[in-house]
Amino acid sequence: MTELKSEGTGAIRIADDVLAVIAGTAALEAEGVAGLAGLYSSDINSKAVRKHMAKGVAVNVTGGTVSFHLVINVKFGAKLQEVSREVQQRVKGAIETMTGLAVAEVNISVGALVDENKRKM
Repeated sequence: MTELKSEGTGAIRIADDVLAVIAGTAALEAEGVAGLAGLYSSDINSKAVRKHMAKGVAVNVTGGTVSFHLVINVKFGAKLQEVSREVQQRVKGAIETMTGLAVAEVNISVGALVDENKRKM
């Protein structure tokens, strides 16, 4: 649980799972991302899948900064470096905007290439 500084009105705490869901959702918005480890973007509308959105996202909070490691599945033919950079930017922007936490780093591992017609390669 991450505690944010408060102006004397009480404590604000954000669960690491909430940070993981924010990061995972931001990652799925990047062009070329087929899903997170074990999840495909076409399945995201399912409540059961959203419940497990944190799968594929590791969160590490140290002091007032947060670091992420995401394992993404990339659509076959997409440029891996470009997709990874976009994921990094989207995750950093979403976390900093929604929580006010500083993002130290967003590390990306490409777990699989996905052919939209055949699923995982």
